[in-house]
Amino acid sequence: MLQVKSLTITQKKDLRTLIKDFDLTLNRGDKAVIIGEEGNGKSTLLKWIYSPSLISDYADADGIRNTQGELIGYLPQELTDSDKNKTVYEFFSDIGAFNESYSEDLYRVAAEMGFSDALVYSDRKMNSLSGGERVKIQMAGILISSPDILLLDEPSNDIDIATLRRLEETINGFSGAVLFISHDETLIERTANRVILLEHLRHKSVARATVANVPFQTFIEDRKRTFENQEREALNERREEKKAMERFRRIEQAVESDLNSISRRDPSGGRLLKKKMKAVKSMERRYEREHGEMTELPETESAITVRFSRQKAMPSGKTVADFSFPQLEIPDKTVIARNIELTVKGPEKICIVGANGTGKTTLIRKIAKELLARTDISACYMSQNYEETLPYGSTPVEYLAPSGSKDDIQTARTFLGAMNYTAEEMFHPIKELSGGQKAKLFFLKISVCEADVLILDEPTRNLSPLSGPEVRRILKQFPGAVISVSHDRKYISEVCNKVYEMTKEGLKPADIAATV
Repeated sequence: MLQVKSLTITQKKDLRTLIKDFDLTLNRGDKAVIIGEEGNGKSTLLKWIYSPSLISDYADADGIRNTQGELIGYLPQELTDSDKNKTVYEFFSDIGAFNESYSEDLYRVAAEMGFSDALVYSDRKMNSLSGGERVKIQMAGILISSPDILLLDEPSNDIDIATLRRLEETINGFSGAVLFISHDETLIERTANRVILLEHLRHKSVARATVANVPFQTFIEDRKRTFENQEREALNERREEKKAMERFRRIEQAVESDLNSISRRDPSGGRLLKKKMKAVKSMERRYEREHGEMTELPETESAITVRFSRQKAMPSGKTVADFSFPQLEIPDKTVIARNIELTVKGPEKICIVGANGTGKTTLIRKIAKELLARTDISACYMSQNYEETLPYGSTPVEYLAPSGSKDDIQTARTFLGAMNYTAEEMFHPIKELSGGQKAKLFFLKISVCEADVLILDEPTRNLSPLSGPEVRRILKQFPGAVISVSHDRKYISEVCNKVYEMTKEGLKPADIAATV
């Protein structure tokens, strides 16, 4: 069992409260997902639960953590620099349970995560592997230790669809408690039986946590229904109050008028009106009391808003690109695929899927390089590695308003506000932002440029399950062509109209329904 009591976490830099008075008890069999917008403290919470020292350099925490001696397995969102420079074998060798485990245990865990046990003894550097391969190896290292509790920070990031299905089986079949963060709505829907929502209300000045003991889809439906009922009840009460106050004001004005005009020769009439005025004042106090007891309008973190307004529609018959690559190589000159053919026409929304390590990111980088150099189209590229295309030393405002003019800065701040950036975050260096905030920055840049082709490598990988539906909606409405790599099954089914699987022998058409 895992218990968290009265936890409050505050950022040291701007003294913003990320989590306030948070309580949680996890028992065996619980599969709890933490959701919320980017920057709301999800990863910070998971780190603190694993080891409070992990957040001590940037946040203060006050609360009680009780693990009752349970063994915890923790998957961080990013490998440490030290682990990145290890070989795969060195990484496993530093795990105590690895040296004590039997061969069949290694084979079982490797198979469960979908990679060959030969990789366990490889001298390949961890930082040379694809993102998905690194996640698989880290998960295998955790499972070898037979933990009682799993804390998983974005286990679904970068892994291929086949491994996502294995991850679902692993979470559902795990006998202990699982607490995880994920932006993959399909994974959440198929595994979580509890939902923890972290919100920041009133321009991120108030932290609120909601713990619901229901599956994700039930939580979303219940939340929507509750908010709609609460809003309807609150508005009805306010309409009735307005009518009552209008009647009261008419009575009050009539009594005041009579009181001012009554003859001094009729003191009994004056006394009667004064008693009437006393009754009116009593009625006013009652209305004020009832106003304080009215149903409050529901508070929730506002949804992100972004629109494509400057883009022109792409003619359906126009050939946007016709790629032909005899072979695809990674930096060490190893050939990973051959005979790659891809034609893109009009406003097609294309997604490339495939197993980890097959070269999807290598291919889309090559596609981006060619399209960005052309002058007959306007292309925008969103890399999986944000550092490739974002100026990490700049602020979001500087990135969106490079001219520095007052009008451009004001426009940039308006756009950033629509993406739930606080005033302080607008002027933080981009390198300090969360992955989701960086992703939103890309979408803002795309929305204000005049691109007619988008090249997107895992565009939704860091967006919350609350922001994801809005981003999918706007990408579906994008009037130009989209060429993307993704393992997000919601994105594939809702946005894309063509799917290709990356194989060693090139791109093969895939059925969308079978893929998701």
